Amino acid sequence: MRTNITTCRGFGPLVLALLLSGCAVGPEFKEPVVDTPGAYRTAVMPAEPVTDLKWWRLFDDPLLYSLVTTALENNRDVNIAVSRIEQARATVGFTRADQFPRIDVEAGAQAGNFNGGSRSTEDTSTVYLAAPLNWEIDFWGKFKRSTEAARAELMASEYGFKAIQLALIADVVGSYYQLLDFHQRLAISESTLQSRTKSLEIIQQRFDKGIISELDVNQAQIQKEIAAASVPLYQRAIAKSENGLAILLGRLPVEINIRKDLGMQAVPPDIPVGLPSDILERRPDIARARYLLKASTEKIGVAEALRFPSISLTGTLGVASTDLGTFSTDGSVWSAGGRLLGPVIDFDKNRRRVEIEEQKTQQALFQYESTVLTAFREVEDALVEIATFRRELAAINRQQTAARNANVLSRERYDKGVSSYLEVLDTERTLFNAELQLSDLQQRYRNAYVNLYKALGGGWITKAEGE
Repeated sequence: MRTNITTCRGFGPLVLALLLSGCAVGPEFKEPVVDTPGAYRTAVMPAEPVTDLKWWRLFDDPLLYSLVTTALENNRDVNIAVSRIEQARATVGFTRADQFPRIDVEAGAQAGNFNGGSRSTEDTSTVYLAAPLNWEIDFWGKFKRSTEAARAELMASEYGFKAIQLALIADVVGSYYQLLDFHQRLAISESTLQSRTKSLEIIQQRFDKGIISELDVNQAQIQKEIAAASVPLYQRAIAKSENGLAILLGRLPVEINIRKDLGMQAVPPDIPVGLPSDILERRPDIARARYLLKASTEKIGVAEALRFPSISLTGTLGVASTDLGTFSTDGSVWSAGGRLLGPVIDFDKNRRRVEIEEQKTQQALFQYESTVLTAFREVEDALVEIATFRRELAAINRQQTAARNANVLSRERYDKGVSSYLEVLDTERTLFNAELQLSDLQQRYRNAYVNLYKALGGGWITKAEGE
């Protein structure tokens, strides 16, 4: 008999250790595998080691640097993202607490001749103070999985914050160049309006002297009003662009004093974009999708654990007295116990819960793969834009030069009576359109670099240049 008692005493701690250690049901997270191309379709500069950089400094514009800095400090979306990180961090602590025992405090007092639904012939009184303990053993890894899911969601929120910062910087720089473009187009329109107003005055004088027909006057009036109509068009575009940029800065709409012309803006040097596989490490939206996939995988384990019995330990330690008037204690009180509670018939509810989490995980995997595919497309698009805009910009530059020369020659021919005013009108329209198109291309060319920065998931610079 003594042997049996000894065996039980040795077996008890072993069982308790087993209960405390437990196990974790459900699948383990596996890194998603994505095939990446060996090179980009568009020829780029040979790969160099890269590091993060305040890349907008490459455009050498102090105002732009100030705008980006202000946006990062004041933008409401950034502030929301910071708050979400703090919320996720608190959620980790909140979820992790379930792994440990819960100890409460409980106190009570009672006096009278009624207790438990019956009347007593004598008055009684009781008072007690106790510390109840409740601990659900994480035998199936439910709380461990929940904590890991919360940690993964915290990491996802941090990368979501970086993705918002990345998008914000790109939006600020892109909006800035769009604003410069509209200012340049406004200047072109105002200059063209002045030129056509003078031309109309000269043509009106010639008509008054009977040298030319009224048709020339009407055609000059039409061209003047076309230029006049474009002035309020770009004034409106400037105001709306300023309003949009102000919101990105976290400010009320305000005028922005431009200090540089668009054509004077520096263009970044060739960009070492690295290998295609680098995107998987640099893009914050890809990292966010990966951690959301991990969180979904952990939640499958939580759902699986709910299919098994839960094991809880309970206990109470305190003091009690039957003398309410003096509060003197009659001695300590204690209790200890355990409880097992598990599903028997739930009409497949718990199994369906697992299937729901499995499908959510499958969706998270598809979302991750879609994010990766989108990333590669955005990089390829940006590289193509830079290469093609560069050639298109050179062609439009040549077109503008030729159009300006043609306009001068057509005016000379018209003044000498060699050609009609229709020739002048045609060259004026061509020059005006070429100047507007050139401004648009200058903006789109620079924004192609912005798009590439965003697509690569960060700045670019060699380590030597960053020192």
